[in-house]
Amino acid sequence: MESYSSQQRIASVEPDEPSETTTFLASERRHTSRSKDRRRMNNLIATTTGNRNVPVGVRIVQRLCIPNVVNRMMWYRVYILVLTFFLYAVYHMSRRPLSVVKNVLHQNCTGLLPPPGTTIDPARNKTWCSWKPFEQDNSQELFAGLDFTYWLAYAVGMFFTGHIAERTNLRNFLSIGMIGAGLWTICFGMAFFWDIHSFSYFVAVQVFGGVFQSTGWPSVVTLVGNWFGKKRLGLIFGIWNSHTSVGNILGALLAGTWVNSQWGYSFIVPGGIICVMGVVSYLFVIVRPEDVGLDPPDHVGDGVTPGAPSIESSEEYGRVNSISSSSSMASKALTDADEDKPISLFRAIRIPGVIEFSLCLFFAKAVSYTFLLWLPRFIQDTSNVQNDVAADLSAIFDAGGIVGGILAGVISDSTGGSATVCGGMFVLAAPSLYLLFLYAGSGIKALIPLLLVSGLLINGPYALITTAVSTDLGTHPSLTGNSKALATVTAIIDGTGSMGAAFGPMVKRNI
Repeated sequence: MESYSSQQRIASVEPDEPSETTTFLASERRHTSRSKDRRRMNNLIATTTGNRNVPVGVRIVQRLCIPNVVNRMMWYRVYILVLTFFLYAVYHMSRRPLSVVKNVLHQNCTGLLPPPGTTIDPARNKTWCSWKPFEQDNSQELFAGLDFTYWLAYAVGMFFTGHIAERTNLRNFLSIGMIGAGLWTICFGMAFFWDIHSFSYFVAVQVFGGVFQSTGWPSVVTLVGNWFGKKRLGLIFGIWNSHTSVGNILGALLAGTWVNSQWGYSFIVPGGIICVMGVVSYLFVIVRPEDVGLDPPDHVGDGVTPGAPSIESSEEYGRVNSISSSSSMASKALTDADEDKPISLFRAIRIPGVIEFSLCLFFAKAVSYTFLLWLPRFIQDTSNVQNDVAADLSAIFDAGGIVGGILAGVISDSTGGSATVCGGMFVLAAPSLYLLFLYAGSGIKALIPLLLVSGLLINGPYALITTAVSTDLGTHPSLTGNSKALATVTAIIDGTGSMGAAFGPMVKRNI
């Protein structure tokens, strides 16, 4: 009894300290757990690098970067956003040169000295330096015809390319489209060096260029939709959609570099850049999370991804799961095979909101692309500045569009009313355009803020409709989680808007 009490006193006095053996075993368990995590990650990378849907460039990136990243889904989402941002920025960069070069293709040559040994026809004293066939008084009609041809081909092509994008390998489709768009842009610039003066040549280049340009938007929006699903991401999409304005700014600055010397390079350089980015697209685009062993995002809007482990059962979304998760993904792919089929154009049009937002984008693009195609000319006529200065000033309108897209996204996220945001900005855009018309000739100091405000109010709702709204409609609950509907819905909305881009400049010509 006394011995037992003594043991009790000793136990109460001496604190419980882990023994060396216990510490060693705990350390071994942590080491073993980390080793298993590393082996699981390496096995997953080995599996995905052997997947033919994973491009060569991504396999290299996986070996260099991914093993050290805990939240792989987050890493890949940022990767896709940045990559698609630059891919579509170069699409817009290659569309901008013609609006800048118009000032050189037809210009007032009075006061300019002709090259030595050149005989000038007195009847062409004002247009001898212009480029045939745009030297005549009907140059505005010819330019409007080129713009209309390009955007009509783009709009018609949009309906078909969105349909095709859902039924082909999206990475290959995007790469071919970018390279084709770049080559036709280069062909326009080569007219300067090949001394081509046939209007039919320029029309043909515009038609094929417009068709290949239509491959871009359905592809990049579908890629982003595949990775983000149905989330309220107006702010992120607002920032991401600034690629449109960034591309326009870069295109204006590049074209302005050679506009007064050898205007052919104003097309060749942007065309070469988009061809290079087409190769980058082929090497680095990941079409969907399943290609790299990740669960698909929520495409229904209830916050739960069918077939994916719940948030409560995993510490971080996107973390590498156990083998049972892989088997659930495989079973999901089999059970959803019939649901995840491309939809028809007729079914896409019947989705609530598609027709309404398509008509809104028709008028938004009519105004936006009238500025895109004619703003440098308008600035030169009203402010009497040089061609390169007019090109630089036209970029201010696009800078306002960047702010407008982000602002529209923030308000849409906070209020949940995308339609209200678009309607409000459209109402405010009307008086801003009227003020621009009244005071554009009052000097550069007055012109800059007017261009900024007009760009903000016009391109803000334009950006919101083409990104967040299109993604929401493409993942509408009536589609039962069919993610492949996104390209078709996007093509319908943007194709209808591009009809406005075709007819808007034609209306301007008749004013």
